[in-house]
Amino acid sequence: QVQLVESGGGLVQAGGSLRLSCAASGRTSRGYVMAWFRQAPGQERDFVVIHSLSGNWTTYADSVKGRFTLSGDDAKNTVYLQMNSLKPEDTAVYYCAAGEKYSILARQYDIWGQGTLVTVSS
Repeated sequence: QVQLVESGGGLVQAGGSLRLSCAASGRTSRGYVMAWFRQAPGQERDFVVIHSLSGNWTTYADSVKGRFTLSGDDAKNTVYLQMNSLKPEDTAVYYCAAGEKYSILARQYDIWGQGTLVTVSS
């Protein structure tokens, strides 16, 4: 079973940048779909970016397109989310997830990290 651990969250002023990391341990598969979701207080858990390891497909949410960039380091089994030009509305707990289906729906993923809090001040 793969385990995921997120890190890199914190407090940043609007317009600033953060890089989140998602480190995978255990037996990983090239068939996995990797995704970042985020959830603000009282809100639904919404997708940020989805990436198919096998098909090299990447889909960004419209709200982050052009500001956030997904990257990875296969040697470290780690996925990164570079977040630039941060806005107060980006404030949320960010979760890394893995699954076998390419989907924007959180319920389609069965492996989750613990979450890392990103707070963007105005």
